Amino acid sequence: MEKKLIYKSVFILAVMAVCAYFAFPLDKRINLGLDLKGGMHLLLKVDTSHLSKEAKEDAADRALEVIRNRVDQFGVRETSIQKQGEDEIVVQLPGVTDRERAIEIIGKTAMLEFKLVSKDPEKLKAALSGAVAEGYELKYSQDDNEALLLEKKVLLTGDALTNAMVQFNQSSFGEPAVGLKLNAEGAKKFGEITAANVGSRLAIVLDGKVQSAPNIREAIPSGEAVISGRFSIEQAQDLALILRVGALPAPMRVEEERTIGPLLGADSINKGIKAVAIGSILVFVFMAGYYLLAGVIADFALLLNLLMILGGLGILPVLFPGVSATLTLPGLAGMVLSLGMAVDANVLINERIREELASGKNLRAAIANGYSRAFSAIFDSNLTTLIAAVLLFQFGTGPIRGFAVTLTIGLIASMFTAIVVTRAIFELLLSLGVLKNSLPMLKLIGETKFDFIGKRKIFYALSLAVIVPGIIFYLIKGQEAYGIDFAGGQLQEYSFKAPPKIEDVRKVLKDIGAADASIQQFKENPNAVLIRTSVDKSQEITAKLKEMFPQQDIQVLRVERVGPVAGKHLKDKAIQALIWSLVGILIYVGFRFKHINFAVAGVIALIHDVLVAMAFLVFTGRQIDLLSVTAFLTIAGYSINDTIVIYDRVRENMRLYRKLTLKELINLSVNQTLGRTLLTSGVTLLVVISILFYGGEVLSNFAFTLFVGFISGVYSTVFIASPLVLAWSRRNR
Repeated sequence: MEKKLIYKSVFILAVMAVCAYFAFPLDKRINLGLDLKGGMHLLLKVDTSHLSKEAKEDAADRALEVIRNRVDQFGVRETSIQKQGEDEIVVQLPGVTDRERAIEIIGKTAMLEFKLVSKDPEKLKAALSGAVAEGYELKYSQDDNEALLLEKKVLLTGDALTNAMVQFNQSSFGEPAVGLKLNAEGAKKFGEITAANVGSRLAIVLDGKVQSAPNIREAIPSGEAVISGRFSIEQAQDLALILRVGALPAPMRVEEERTIGPLLGADSINKGIKAVAIGSILVFVFMAGYYLLAGVIADFALLLNLLMILGGLGILPVLFPGVSATLTLPGLAGMVLSLGMAVDANVLINERIREELASGKNLRAAIANGYSRAFSAIFDSNLTTLIAAVLLFQFGTGPIRGFAVTLTIGLIASMFTAIVVTRAIFELLLSLGVLKNSLPMLKLIGETKFDFIGKRKIFYALSLAVIVPGIIFYLIKGQEAYGIDFAGGQLQEYSFKAPPKIEDVRKVLKDIGAADASIQQFKENPNAVLIRTSVDKSQEITAKLKEMFPQQDIQVLRVERVGPVAGKHLKDKAIQALIWSLVGILIYVGFRFKHINFAVAGVIALIHDVLVAMAFLVFTGRQIDLLSVTAFLTIAGYSINDTIVIYDRVRENMRLYRKLTLKELINLSVNQTLGRTLLTSGVTLLVVISILFYGGEVLSNFAFTLFVGFISGVYSTVFIASPLVLAWSRRNR
C-alpha cells in the first residue's frame, strides 16, 4: 500500500474521531433551538423618546444589564440576552412558557415613587368631575379601584432601595406583601416625610399605578415600608425580584415574541427526526441499489457527512468562544440542502467513472479520471453556494443565520467526503485487490438526443403562464400573502383533548371582541386549533377557552407575536439577504466561466424558481413566512448547483468539439447531464417528500416550498438557464 494512501487514511480517521468527540453526546454538545425544545424569544425595544440626550446614549446598555440581572434571579438556564442595533434587545429563554409572567418580569419598568395623597375632599370631587387642580393627578388604586388625588411631586424614588422581600401581612389575614428596605439616606428622608405627614396617606406608585396608599400613623425612622395588595405568592415574589434588581432606565416595548410550548417542541423534534430518518433511508437504499458497491461507498460518505455537520456544530463554541452550537428548524433545512449537495457530488463522480469505463479505460484510470473531471463542477457548485451562505449570514436575521451556519458546515463536509473520503476508499479497495477490472452500476436513463433549445419558446411561455398569475395573485392578496413574521399580528395555537367545533371556538372569540380572528384546524392533527388575531389577545383567549371548555385539558402549543416595525425589519432583512446572495452568485459564476452570459442566465433561473415557488404558495393559500424564505434560499442554492454542472459540461465540450455551434454544444451538454440531473433531484426529493408527509404542520410550508422549488429547479436548469445562455450570447454578439 502506498504511503500517500496510508497518510490519507490516517487523516480521514483523525477527522472522524474529532467530529465524533465533538458531536457526542448530542444533548451535551449541541443545543436545540427554541423552535425545537420550547421556550421564549423576545425582541424588546427601549423607548428612549422621553429621555435626555445624555441618558439616551447608554439607555440600552443599562437596560440590558437590568434585564440580565432579572433573568438570572428568575432562575432560567442557558439564556441568551444580546443587544441588537442601538435600541433593541433580544432575549431567549429556553424552557420558559409562562409568557405573561416572563414578560411582566422582563419588561416591567419598575419605576417606584412615593407620593402624598390629598386630604381635601373638594379637590377630589372637582378632579372626578374633570377639573384636576394644578400640581395634582387623579389615580385609582389597584386593590379596590379607589379614586385618589395625588400630589405630582415625588417625595422618594426606588433609587433609595437596598432590598425587597416577600412577607405576610398579619393585619390582612396573612396575605402576601412586599417589604421594602431603604438605604441610610433613603431611611433618613423617609423618616422626615412620615414625621411631617402623620395622619396623611402616602401612595406607593409603581409604573404610574397606585399599588397601595396606607395611612401614616407615626414617623417611621427605620427606613422600612410595605407594599400591600391582593397579590398571590408568585406575584409578590416577582415584584420583590423586580424592585430588588432595580428599575429599567426607560419603558420597554415587545416588538416580537415567539413562545413555543414543550408539547409542540417535542412534536417538532419527533416528527423532524422521523421525516429526515425516512428520507435518509430512502436515499441510502436507492444509492446502494442503483450504484451497488459505489453506492455503498457513497452511503458511507453521507453518514460521515452527517457526523461532520454535528461535529462542526459542536466545535463552533471551541473555535469561536461565545458562539453557541444551536440546531433550529432552519438549521435542519441547511442539513437537507447539504445532504442534497453531497448526493449530487457522489452521483456526479459515479456517472463520470461510468463514462470513463464506457470509453475503454481500465478501472484505476477510470476512477482517477472520473474524480478529475468531476472536480471542477463539484468545486464550483459548492463554492457558489458557500458564497451565498456567507452573505446570508452577514445580512440575514436569526433564523436565516442558523440556516447559513449549518449549510456552510454541510458544504465543507460534503466536499471533503465526496472528493477525499470516497476516493480514498476506492484506492484502498484497488490496493487490496477487492476491485479489479469492473465497477458494475445500474442505468435507468440512457443517452438522450432531445432538442431542448429548439423548444425553448414553449417553455418560456409555460413559465410565464405560472409566474405572471402568481405575481398578480400576490399583489391582490397584499398583506394577506404574508404570515405574521412579515405582516405583524398574533398567532396562538392550542391543543384540545378532542377535536372542538369551529363554531364553538368562534363564539368564544366573539364574546371577547375578537370576532374577526381567523381559525384553522389541521387534517393531520384535528385536535389542534390555530387562531390568528391582529392584536394581542392571547391571555384573554386562553382564559376564556379554558373557562368554556373545562373538560378539554387545553394546552398552549405556541404563541407568536410580531409588531409592524419588527415585521418590516424581518421582511427587509430577508429580501436583503436574498438579493446579496444572488449578487454573490452572479459575480462568481461570471468570473469562473469568463462570460457574464452564464452568470446572468443562472441568476435569472434562480429568480424563476423562487417566483414559481412563491406563486404556488399563493395559489394554495399558504402564507409566506420566515421558513418559506429559508426554503427560497435552499432552492436557490440547490438550483445553481444543478445549473453549474451543465455549465461545466458546456465549458468542457467547448474544448472537445470546436466545430459545434453554441446551440449544439448546449443541447449536447444538457443531454449528457440529463440523467444526473434527474437522479440527484429525484433522490433529494425523497427527503423533501418525507418531510412534507411526516414533518408535521410546522415544517409543512417549508417542505411544500422545497418540493415545488426543487422540481422547478430541474425544469429551469434544462429549459430556462441553458437556452438563456444562447439567447444572451446572440444578443451580445
